[in-house]
Amino acid sequence: MENEALDNAWFANRYSNLSPVAEMQLRLASHAYADSTKAEMHLALAKAIAPDNPVVHIGEYRYYFYKGRLEEALRVAEVCLIIVAKELGLPQQWQQVMPTHANFSSDEAANRFYLFCLKAYAYLLLRMERIEQGWAATEKLLQLDKHNQVGGQVLLDVLLRRDIDDYDD
Repeated sequence: MENEALDNAWFANRYSNLSPVAEMQLRLASHAYADSTKAEMHLALAKAIAPDNPVVHIGEYRYYFYKGRLEEALRVAEVCLIIVAKELGLPQQWQQVMPTHANFSSDEAANRFYLFCLKAYAYLLLRMERIEQGWAATEKLLQLDKHNQVGGQVLLDVLLRRDIDDYDD
């Protein structure tokens, strides 16, 4: 839990430029969570106000993820990867990103956010049983995050355990 608080702090410090109107729309979306039509309207308004702000995309990602709408959550994770890749000057395709493109072991918010997005992307692929794609994204995450700062090793452990379980059957 302490790591989550630290991660939220570095994210908030880096991306705290969300307009009050967009922030209010995110709050309204969270309050309307049970009413999908209303919640999605507020998310759309927040996105219209701040289309490239990662905070808005994180709100949208969490909404879809907790609603169990994994395809939509995956789409948001892909958008986040593209937005932060543009910010960092990385290739737009995550498969082409190399450890030499950025200092991924630094505490710089955009670098860590990229890794978190890639982890979310890999996790969703695995949850959706898109194992080959999830494996590739997990390998890329571990290649970029050599010190396992965002916990990508747990995804590899799940994949390896899955292979052992498949072999045992």
